[in-house]
Amino acid sequence: MNVRFASATARRIVTQLRHDRRTVAMMILVPSLLLILLRYVFNSEQAFSAAAPALLAVFPFAIMFIVTSITTLRERTTATLERLMTLPIGKLDLLVGYMIAFGLVAIVQVLVAAAISLTWLGLEITGSVWMLLVIAVLDALLGTALGLLASAFARTEFQAVQFMPAIVMPQVLLCGLFAPRDSMTPALEWLSNVMPLSYAVDALDSVTRSAEIDGTLVRNLLIVAGCVVLALVLGSATLRRRTP
Repeated sequence: MNVRFASATARRIVTQLRHDRRTVAMMILVPSLLLILLRYVFNSEQAFSAAAPALLAVFPFAIMFIVTSITTLRERTTATLERLMTLPIGKLDLLVGYMIAFGLVAIVQVLVAAAISLTWLGLEITGSVWMLLVIAVLDALLGTALGLLASAFARTEFQAVQFMPAIVMPQVLLCGLFAPRDSMTPALEWLSNVMPLSYAVDALDSVTRSAEIDGTLVRNLLIVAGCVVLALVLGSATLRRRTP
């Protein structure tokens, strides 16, 4: 990987985002607005504190997935990607550049959502706030990496959107948000054990309930980080210059 090419790609994407303020505003504010809505649906700080940590993983994950997959596909269908790949730049350099650019947006997105949740909405956690933020950002990066991977298999923006129920929704349903994973049928529990969002939610729940950084928490973080790297590598291997 060439750091100079990756950073140049990141600067180009950030510059484009600066000229699309509505999209940036939606990316940053939508998770917070959804958490605010949830807080008043429960109408209880205790109930909100029980559900919010998992949703701090789910909302940024889902939003970054759909935005990244559509943006990358648009660059390919408009031949921008084809022109870039005539230069001495590797596929991994491009994807890492996208990851850096969208990762910066994800950091702001998570900081805003966490700040609103911990202050105005009354979210209570036992563990470190900084660890909570690190895990939430890692979850957003996971959505970004999977979005980059999914964009390689879509030919139209409609197909890119369809990957959301195919890739994101099963993980949301099986991550333990609606029911404990160990209470599911053996087949569904097995599926949940191979989905990275499950480990992200487990890590956030652990930080919320305990200040101790144990081996299970470290394992969950390593699994999520490993899935981010794996998705980037697979995305670079399957990336095409343009959509036929």
